[in-house]
Amino acid sequence: MSALTAHAVSWGVRDRLVLDGVTVRVAEGSTVGLLGPNGSGKSSLLRVMAGLRPASSGVVRLGRDDLADLGRRSVARRVAVVEQESTTDVDPLVREVVALGRLPHRRPWAPESEADRRAVARAAAAMRTEHLLERRWASLSGGERQRVQLARALAQEPTELLLDEPTNHLDVRHQLELLALVVAADTTTVLALHDLNLALAHCDEVVLLADGRVRAAGPPADVITPDLVAEVYGVEAVVERAAGGATWVRFVRPLPSAAAGA
Repeated sequence: MSALTAHAVSWGVRDRLVLDGVTVRVAEGSTVGLLGPNGSGKSSLLRVMAGLRPASSGVVRLGRDDLADLGRRSVARRVAVVEQESTTDVDPLVREVVALGRLPHRRPWAPESEADRRAVARAAAAMRTEHLLERRWASLSGGERQRVQLARALAQEPTELLLDEPTNHLDVRHQLELLALVVAADTTTVLALHDLNLALAHCDEVVLLADGRVRAAGPPADVITPDLVAEVYGVEAVVERAAGGATWVRFVRPLPSAAAGA
């Protein structure tokens, strides 16, 4: 069963069509990567699927429910979103940041409950941030902030987790550690990614976008091929497979602009 579905979704700004009839089906419990070059529509699709932007046409379904028919609070109890950048004018404790994930489950002005405290503790443990809970947000590194934001999202106890470039600005070790934690979380996950090798290693399915449309979708090794990398990214690439089944892509050189998209 599909946990989250975008069917023939379009969205644009002013006279520019950013998403053009995109259909994506995310199976329950799977990890799906949204791939594509800058401007292909990854972040826009993620926000439409999260209900943060209304589709101009088409429909997004959360299970059997039309997302447009659900209230924002109801959606927030089921869908958690982590965007690329997180800024604040104050300097809260990490515990307070993670506890923000409990707001959809609490009545306005209601004090924190024991259930809230347990959810925060579980989320912090899942993202290995327990030792950071009494630290100030401003004292954290970029990798620590990303893990804290993921803990905040997991504190919502969502069924769906949507992440926009979660490995942005992280070094290789922290990229691998973060995605391993994300895949281990008990959610259905959709994440926008730039790194094709991370998608090959961590995603069950990928959706390759180009100019706001789905160019290909399926298992990563079926989608990330030399021909499609050349067509969509304009780069000559070699896809290599180890005897144990691991697959990775090696980039050779940029292709002449006339070849890209041909």
